[in-house]
Amino acid sequence: MAAAERPDVVKVVVSRGGRPDLAGPALARVKAPVLLIVGGEDFPVIELNRDAMTKLKGDKKLEIIPGATHLFEEPGTLEEVSHLARGWFQRYFHEDRDHSRLQV
Repeated sequence: MAAAERPDVVKVVVSRGGRPDLAGPALARVKAPVLLIVGGEDFPVIELNRDAMTKLKGDKKLEIIPGATHLFEEPGTLEEVSHLARGWFQRYFHEDRDHSRLQV
């Protein structure tokens, strides 16, 4: 919802095991690129994220981590999340941008 309400501030979104469906109609107003990361064993959340993908209008991607459950407690799964998130941020934040305003 913050990305929809504050597009001047929120430039990139990464969600790990999140519930973007809870943002409801705000999803259609998100302009920032969105990466949704879900555990491959988190079946209900996979479906919720797939549905959210249909509502997002901009650049978006759904990554499913095989063998991961909701909390990504399995060996190597958080490292994979970190790798994917880093790549997404690097793709959208370039050296010439002002990183002093980057908020997590």
